[in-house]
Parts: sequence; structure tokens; C-alpha cells
Amino acid sequence: MGYPGKNTKSYETPKHPWQAARIASEVELVKAYGLRNKKEVWKAHSSLKNYRELARKLLAQSAKGTLSGHIKTDADNILNRLKRYGMLKSESVLDDVLSLQVTNFLDRRLQTQVHKQGLANTMKQSRQFIVHGHISVGGRKVTVPGYIVSRDDELSLSYYGNSPLSGETHPSRPAQVVREIAQEAVKPAQNDGGRK
Repeated sequence: MGYPGKNTKSYETPKHPWQAARIASEVELVKAYGLRNKKEVWKAHSSLKNYRELARKLLAQSAKGTLSGHIKTDADNILNRLKRYGMLKSESVLDDVLSLQVTNFLDRRLQTQVHKQGLANTMKQSRQFIVHGHISVGGRKVTVPGYIVSRDDELSLSYYGNSPLSGETHPSRPAQVVREIAQEAVKPAQNDGGRK
């Protein structure tokens, strides 16, 4: 047992520091997902590695027969967690865990989801909005760009209530969101005008 107050590393660095292909792929991921540094890629890679390792162990234990007992419970827990986070489809089985990629984990980050939902124009702006406290998940302010968003929480992403960005005409809001709000405001006015 370790000291409970001591933080441990949540990632493993690459075993060989200078591999051109790996470095190039990491740079592409950092650019595509607007990450701060390669440590965030390594965290996602370590999470993927841990899930795949668990899946391989469970598949090896169940190779003698069908999944039963605690092996089935462990497999169901892993699958349910990955399904809840939207990394696997609802009909997935344990073998599908082995086909996951690092991008599956990076796609579920809050930073990526904010950009995909149209709350920010770019990935970098998405990260800035989160760190500055402008984004809420389920009504709670979340300031961690690496927060993994579940499928249920994905629907409740919005601007934080006290944030200046929650104002409809804020200049930093993406044009798409401002246009949608303007269209919603025009619809009731048109409906009321036709009834009079």
C-alpha cells in the first residue's frame, strides 16, 4: 500500500524516446485535438492500454469455457463503463475492446465534445472556454479539458449560467450558435404576427 495522499502518474512514457513514426503520429494527435502537450496523448494511450490488458486477461481466463462468475461480472463492468462513455456501441462484446484506438478516448474528452457541439469555433478556443470556467456539464462548472464526457452528460453540455458567454450576443460565441438563437427569436415573432 502506498501513501494515500501521494499522487501517482496516470500515464507511461514511451519505452523508446526517438521513434520518428510514433513522434509524427503524436504530433498529429496534438494538433488535431488541440492538446497542450504529448503528456495528454500518453494519458489516453495508458487508459487504452489498461482496458486492453484487462480485456486480454478476461478473454484468456474465459478461453477454457464461457464467461461465468466473477469473470463475467468483470467483463460486464468493463463493457458497461466503455458503453456509458460512448467508446463502444451497445451491442459490443469483450473482443471489441481490443479494437479501440487512442482516438476513441480523445473523442470523449470535454474539449473535443465542446468543439463538436458547436460551443466553440476551434479546439484551442474550446480548451480556453473550459479552463476559464465558461462550460458546464449538467449544470456544474467543469474546468478540466481532459474530463471524459459520458453519453448522458453529452446532452447537457452548455455555457455556464454566470459566464459572460451565456449572453446571446457575446462576440466570442460561435456564429452558428448566435444564428440559431436569432432564428429561435424570429420564429415566435412570425407566429404571433400571423395570428393577429
